[in-house]
Amino acid sequence: MRPTHPLYTGMPTTIFEVMSRLAIEHNAVNLGQGFPDVDGPEEVRRVAADALMEGPNQYPPMMGLPELRQAVAGNEARFFGIERDPAHVLITSGATEALSDCLMAMVEPGDEVVVFDPCYDCYVPLIKRAGGVPKVVPLSPPDWSFSQADLNAAFTDRTKAVLINNPHNPASKVFSREELERVAAKLTAHDAYAICDEVYEHLVFGQAEHVPLATLPGMAERCVRIGSAGKSFSLTGWKVGYVAGPPALIAPIAKAHQFTTFTTPPNLQKAVAFGLGLSDDYFRRLADELATKRNRLASGLAALGLPTLQADGSYFLIADIGQLGLGSDVDAAQRMTVEAGVTTVPMSAFYSGDAPNHLLRFCFCKRDEVLDEAVTRLKAWQERGFKAAA
Repeated sequence: MRPTHPLYTGMPTTIFEVMSRLAIEHNAVNLGQGFPDVDGPEEVRRVAADALMEGPNQYPPMMGLPELRQAVAGNEARFFGIERDPAHVLITSGATEALSDCLMAMVEPGDEVVVFDPCYDCYVPLIKRAGGVPKVVPLSPPDWSFSQADLNAAFTDRTKAVLINNPHNPASKVFSREELERVAAKLTAHDAYAICDEVYEHLVFGQAEHVPLATLPGMAERCVRIGSAGKSFSLTGWKVGYVAGPPALIAPIAKAHQFTTFTTPPNLQKAVAFGLGLSDDYFRRLADELATKRNRLASGLAALGLPTLQADGSYFLIADIGQLGLGSDVDAAQRMTVEAGVTTVPMSAFYSGDAPNHLLRFCFCKRDEVLDEAVTRLKAWQERGFKAAA
């Protein structure tokens, strides 16, 4: 038979699915895949339920319901000082669709797209499927900084865009203003665009501050911002995302969306519009509660001799398991699931270039009793000499 597309033919199943299947098989506490284990605000869910029953449940406008596009623009103005016409907001079926739409609309075969390594696992395949060439800027643990030399080397006369995730998954890094200014300077010098994956925009902890790249001088016309209701309201299964940007970019991105999903369930759009109007206290409390969970898990891991790296945003803690003698991060993650009953994700799965093999990603957006049970199981495993229970 004729071959299918070589990029996807034989591509392994995503690491999240692999580890989740292993977790089910061994009845493990799953701290691998990044989703909360409780649903988001009841009042938001109630709006969705009522809208479903009241209807209409037919195709909403391709660009999204007007009330949600207005709410997204209001969110940008309220939290980041970005004044945007709602006409320049596109609603998508999740942030991954938004990423795909942006790349398909902006990248031509041979164009180079700069990414920071490690990166979310769909980035490189989507860039390649659009015909683009990924150019990697390594982020160096423990602070996940990047060098100016590496940044300079990634940009060439073929650079079309940079794809930047801020706050960052999996590294839980929040890029500083100074780092973003360095990226902005390269974008200007190379007349390139920025696709800004900012799905964790409201999940920032302590003194860290999320600065959208689009707010820097000269960047508004070069940047599209991607957001996700799944992250902002702990409703990851809803798959409601958005892209906001200048009209010259939103117009072709909307065409890609038109032939990808066309639209998104109207009842969920209505509920997300309501959610974006919740008080500042809701968003503050969400971040504070997650910071408390981060600290709870970090303390438990530290007590076991597992140091964790700084985590200023998102759902994730990175633990250094190099001193435990468990083999590579892939081996350690598999052993931890089978022998200890705790599932994580090896950080090497997020790299397209050279990867460290001593880091595991733990998801902390779980109930306290789940986090505590994970630590209890890891302690018992440690006391058994890192062997399976009899």
